[in-house]
Amino acid sequence: MNVHIPRSEGLDNSLELLSEGYLFIRNRCRYLQTDVFQTRLLAQNVICMTGAEAAQLFYDEERFIRKGAAPKRIQKTLFGENGVQGLDGAAHRHRKLLFMSLMTPGRLNDIVDLTYTQWRKTIQKWESRDRIILFDDVQEILCRVACEWAGVPLKEAEAGKRADDLGKMVDGFGAVGPRHWQGKEARKRSEQWIETMIEQIRDGELNPPKGTAADAIARHRGLNDKPLESKIAAVELLNILRPIVAIATYITFGVHALYEHPECRKKMQSGKGPYVQQFVQEVRRFYPFTPFVGARVRRNFTWKNYQFEEGTLVLLDVYGMNHDPRIWNQPDEFRPERFDHWQGSPFDFIPQGGGDNSLGHRCAGEALTVRVMEAGLHFLTNEIDYEVPVQDLSINLSRIPALPEDRMVIQRVRRKTL
Repeated sequence: MNVHIPRSEGLDNSLELLSEGYLFIRNRCRYLQTDVFQTRLLAQNVICMTGAEAAQLFYDEERFIRKGAAPKRIQKTLFGENGVQGLDGAAHRHRKLLFMSLMTPGRLNDIVDLTYTQWRKTIQKWESRDRIILFDDVQEILCRVACEWAGVPLKEAEAGKRADDLGKMVDGFGAVGPRHWQGKEARKRSEQWIETMIEQIRDGELNPPKGTAADAIARHRGLNDKPLESKIAAVELLNILRPIVAIATYITFGVHALYEHPECRKKMQSGKGPYVQQFVQEVRRFYPFTPFVGARVRRNFTWKNYQFEEGTLVLLDVYGMNHDPRIWNQPDEFRPERFDHWQGSPFDFIPQGGGDNSLGHRCAGEALTVRVMEAGLHFLTNEIDYEVPVQDLSINLSRIPALPEDRMVIQRVRRKTL
């Protein structure tokens, strides 16, 4: 016997989503005492879900599709149009294999080496500056890393602007007003830049190293054995560059955690055992990054006596699951040791999506994210000393994406002496 999915209060909860941000789904699940509820957002019916069982359902490709799930406002800023995130079935698996081919152990080692090189180049600059806004500087560092690793030429004079645009694409997806408009304009500029480069590669004017993302994407052929349209190729290459630059958010949160938990800094400096990776995973769990992910119901089905109707938008609560006491002991405490011999499933720790990352919709670059975070946070704890001045370190969960209010300011940077 089918039962009605609980409904949140109000005719449309769009304003509540803007005001509550990362806590929107969790708040209503707790109030309604359910893992599933329905609401209206931006004038459409939406089902919201949380929990490991819900995640396993959400990543069932027989029941959900991604086509049409991301609103245009997100495509115009974060994802771009016709990229891998909006594909399903054979088309998605074929495109996903392109991304996974770039994530070999050797290529991941390469990006770690590039990351350390770029961090070390910053020391002299930082030593001569009174004040560093860490998030802004890390975005530029990672933009340089991403472009070199991906085989994308980057002029020295343009590095700051390109990093700023890639950052604005991320910063604009969850906003209305100026932040969103800036994100749209940043995407336009970035797509024009990369599309021109794709055409230069195809015309033989540029020859990026074999095995790099620029080379592979420019020469990739779809299921129809035809090259990607140059604009779609640009979107997919930006789907390499943009997420690498977005790791600046995680690294900024990592430095926030090191300041708030000095005992963690001492353990990071000891360099003993797997603690660095445990710390990185706890940053990814604890801090707000992805608020939720969306898909649409492929066809009518029933789950736990709830009826899901074809075409309905469904949102899975990523942030709420990372703080779910049914999955995590004392989830609102920052404790890296929880990942010591952690035995989880692909559906209960999903900071960058759930399920199978080789063929499904889990982020292809998750291992890359972890490796780049490990390198950056190891550098910050073991190769330099710095001070954290008085500032606003609060994190406003109504802002999507979230950051420490003052973007993590550091000062008096100096190289450690051996």
